Amino acid sequence: MILFPAIDLKDGQCVRLKLGDMDQATVFNDSPGDQAKAFENQGFEWLHVVDLNGAFAGEARNGDAVEAILAATKNPVQLGGGIRTLAHIEAWLDKGLSRVILGTIAVRDPDLVREACKKFPGKVAVGIDARGGRVAVEGWAETSDLTVLDMASRFEDAGVAAIIYTDIDRDGILKGINWDSTLELANHTSIPVIASGGLASMVDIERMCQPDAQILEGAISGRALYDGRIDPAEALAALGKISG
Repeated sequence: MILFPAIDLKDGQCVRLKLGDMDQATVFNDSPGDQAKAFENQGFEWLHVVDLNGAFAGEARNGDAVEAILAATKNPVQLGGGIRTLAHIEAWLDKGLSRVILGTIAVRDPDLVREACKKFPGKVAVGIDARGGRVAVEGWAETSDLTVLDMASRFEDAGVAAIIYTDIDRDGILKGINWDSTLELANHTSIPVIASGGLASMVDIERMCQPDAQILEGAISGRALYDGRIDPAEALAALGKISG
């Protein structure tokens, strides 16, 4: 069970949004590289990074910050936000990313996801961001008619490395992960699922340790780590007991 610390990038800074609203951004660190190194020093073994500006623009907008992160940490890094073409994917993997996350393009062009999975096996994840059970796109600015389970089914045999499932209605407000919908998705698909959105406290960490949650690959935490609501050593120790 992996706990992924999150670095969300807006205008080159580490921020957290509330409910996916770019106008409700709290800056937690001016140096993404320093933040990445801090997470590594705390014992985390993966890093989840999102280019928020890129998600809206459809192309990388925080490239320098991502490269600073890659230079600062030895940990594998997964990146989402504005990755829309095979060229984007290849360029980022060449720079040292361990995994790219495809969101909007996975809704718009599922064939591209399949092609990417074949070309870069084990390196492509799909981000399913949902509002009210429907998949949101374009940096969460638009909601499609596609349900979460229908979207997951699209890629069942595509070779997707993981699904990062975010409940937008829980994101950044510290109300706890939507366990019902997250576990419903995990039980619906053979693709490993990573929970995101709302992880609030050690209560969520304890919930991750329950037997029915072991189907998950892990969960992503942002604001709760920055705010100190989750102690990294305590959380990693708890998860290590069930993983080991």
